[in-house]
Amino acid sequence: PSPIRHPRSDPLLLAARDPIRFPCSARADGDGRITGPDAIKFFAMSSLPRADLKQVWAIADSKRLGYLGFGEFITAMQLVSLAQAGNEISQDSLQREDLISFNPPVMEGLDAQLAKSKHLAKRVDQDMGFPQAQGPSTNHWFNSKSSKKIPLTAVTSVIDGLKRLYIEKLKPLEVTYKFNDFVSPLLTNSDFDAKPMVMLLGQYSTGKTTFIKHLLKTSYPGAHIGPEPTTDRFVVVMSGPDERTIPGNTLAVQADMPFSGLTTFGTSFLSKFECSQMPHPLLEHITFVDTPGVLSGEKQRTQRSYEFTGVTSWFAAKCDLILLLFDPHKLDISDEFKRVIGSLRGHDDKIRVVLNKADQIDTQQLMRVYGALMWSLGKVLNTPEVSRVYIGSFNDKPVKESAVGPIGKELFEKEQDDLLSDLKDIPKKACDRRINEFVKRARAAKIHAYIIGHLKNQMPTMMGKAKAQQKLIDNLEGEFAK
Repeated sequence: PSPIRHPRSDPLLLAARDPIRFPCSARADGDGRITGPDAIKFFAMSSLPRADLKQVWAIADSKRLGYLGFGEFITAMQLVSLAQAGNEISQDSLQREDLISFNPPVMEGLDAQLAKSKHLAKRVDQDMGFPQAQGPSTNHWFNSKSSKKIPLTAVTSVIDGLKRLYIEKLKPLEVTYKFNDFVSPLLTNSDFDAKPMVMLLGQYSTGKTTFIKHLLKTSYPGAHIGPEPTTDRFVVVMSGPDERTIPGNTLAVQADMPFSGLTTFGTSFLSKFECSQMPHPLLEHITFVDTPGVLSGEKQRTQRSYEFTGVTSWFAAKCDLILLLFDPHKLDISDEFKRVIGSLRGHDDKIRVVLNKADQIDTQQLMRVYGALMWSLGKVLNTPEVSRVYIGSFNDKPVKESAVGPIGKELFEKEQDDLLSDLKDIPKKACDRRINEFVKRARAAKIHAYIIGHLKNQMPTMMGKAKAQQKLIDNLEGEFAK
């Protein structure tokens, strides 16, 4: 330990060195997770009011996963120490500089319970003739993934619960009514376990790749930046052990990657798709999707070799946030961009509009550009509400104060802080987003099953099937209304 940490007061060292501070139930089932019932029994020993314990759980389980891992357990113990010392519990409490000076949390009756459990374990080992083993290492108490397979009946997290619901309830319905052929491919474990994704869309040279580079504070493998259309493929920037790029065809068949559904767009798309991996702390929480620049004018006449809007729609369903980037000099929304924005329908809550490179014009021009952008968006989005537009210059260069003045600089900094706080909230909201997408999928599958069931009932049992089939196809809107 570093000299700053006090061995008696640092909760991290206490958890690592003293088994008394760790709930016995988490070691007993071996899944490295403390669930709600376990937490109620354990944290009740602190004699804190129920309202305080609710607050401790809410802050520790900020991602709403339904359990505490190793890091979350340490956070909870720190908050219990603060509460027992008479301090108010909040998210900001964890940023206190004097946190290490607090005494360890007092858990009444835990010593007796642990001694009893140790005595029972020792007696069982002696009766069975097992040699006495060393105490378990804390590295095995809390693992990100369980060493043993958790049965479907014993769910310890929200994500595990969704997996069970999908396998037992929804997947059989989708297979029976061929939902995967009509609407969306079947889900796999990697679709549930994948990190939250952020997709960047916009015309060429609006700063999409530079935006990712700005957030990472470094370039990623395979990044190309220039004034002309440089990014010619969909690039997924995600966490990995080393810096490398993975081709799209390889990526689509990897079981631990959530991109198997992209095989439906054919090899012409997969040749324009790749993954860029690199070790980075931000990428451990968020995955970025960099897209080719949307074409405008004469360039649209050269058709792409794959269905661009279909791919963006597929990614939109998987993403947690969609950033539409605009340039002060490219406010016109081309036909292709209009189709792309149209393909995002149903995901309006994920869309954020960013006016990038705003320091390239002065304050008066910025006012006019902002008004022109809102007018253009109003014609495309077709909503009575005004879209939230973030204004800023997301690159590594300082803001040009000579162009925008001190007021403009302050405005940019506030807007950038708002957008970054929106991005920081993504991991916390990811679990709620998964539930939201799951419910949407279940409703879509249910409606699909009703439609297919109705069409099947309209078919004759013996003769005239082809004629009846054609009649139903010609009048699909009427059948849907029924």
